[in-house]
Amino acid sequence: MHVWHRENVMSSDSRAVGMTADVTGPLAAPNAAVGITFDDPALEAAVRTCLDGVESALRDAATSADPVLAEVARHLADAGGKRFRPLLVALAAQFGDARAPEVTSAAVVVELTHLATLYHDDVMDEASVRRGAASANARWGNSIAILTGDFLFARAAEIAAGLGPEAVRIQSRTFARLVHGQIAETVGPRESNPIEHYLQVIADKTGSLIGTSARFGAMFSGAPPPVVEAVAAYGDTIGVAFQLSDDLLDIASESAESGKTPGTDLREGVPTLPMLYALADDAADAGSMRMREILGHGPIADDGVVVEALDLLRESAAMKRARETVRGYAERARAQLAHLPDVPARHALESLADFIADRSA
Repeated sequence: MHVWHRENVMSSDSRAVGMTADVTGPLAAPNAAVGITFDDPALEAAVRTCLDGVESALRDAATSADPVLAEVARHLADAGGKRFRPLLVALAAQFGDARAPEVTSAAVVVELTHLATLYHDDVMDEASVRRGAASANARWGNSIAILTGDFLFARAAEIAAGLGPEAVRIQSRTFARLVHGQIAETVGPRESNPIEHYLQVIADKTGSLIGTSARFGAMFSGAPPPVVEAVAAYGDTIGVAFQLSDDLLDIASESAESGKTPGTDLREGVPTLPMLYALADDAADAGSMRMREILGHGPIADDGVVVEALDLLRESAAMKRARETVRGYAERARAQLAHLPDVPARHALESLADFIADRSA
């Protein structure tokens, strides 16, 4: 099988980064782009307060005495984004003392780590645009972009150190998973099952940091250990569901609802779950054979062939199987919250799992 590169999930300029396009500039509502429902005004206000604090702390963390580094480091932070990871920190903190100052610092750690990966991803992908603006590598060159990513990783580690050795250990372990996922994606499945390989890459590149976000929120709010473990497991699982749902949206959407043109993954030669299921299918009908023929050669430049592939995938058994997989992850994530206290934050987290399950139907 052709080996394709998949960039960091929920972080692309040209593809959906989660459920919808990035929210740029000042954040709108805490749930603006992720499908989380806030039924409790007090919860929404508390999350907003936390996210406002994160924005201010991010700006401070991205400063440097070197004017060039300061400008480049602020480039993506100022461009906005959904702040999905800080949002999960804020929600998970509701199971303890959400006003603990460590909660904001923990949210900054995970968001800085995420932003750092974007600088490195854009270099690897040779991306020219990120969040509607020129990417750092396109504007300042690869070397500056890589070094800026390193700087943001260092700043994340410095802030984590202020939270204690356990925070440093968790952040380091998460970073290691991110790197493992990136390497696995880069070298391809080799002798392993391509579908299992793909799911593991997503778990490492996406689920790991989202799981750590939820873990940090509960942990630094002083929530009981069983709650910390439950929300961390939820974060790992919902992160995978989030990405897989995006895979389906790129194929199933008839409009720009996904924040990108349908078929972007096909045009870029990015293998997603429906495509991998289609390639693994040995059905001998004409449609299945034609799908395998189209998908087996990497990027598709011909718009007519992209349309044909989309039509075939939308009606395929592979698409049905991919939908079932996404629903399975979403339902598992919801189940991981089942024994948590019955509070508004739990309902908000459940709403995201329900949203993903429903839109994958």
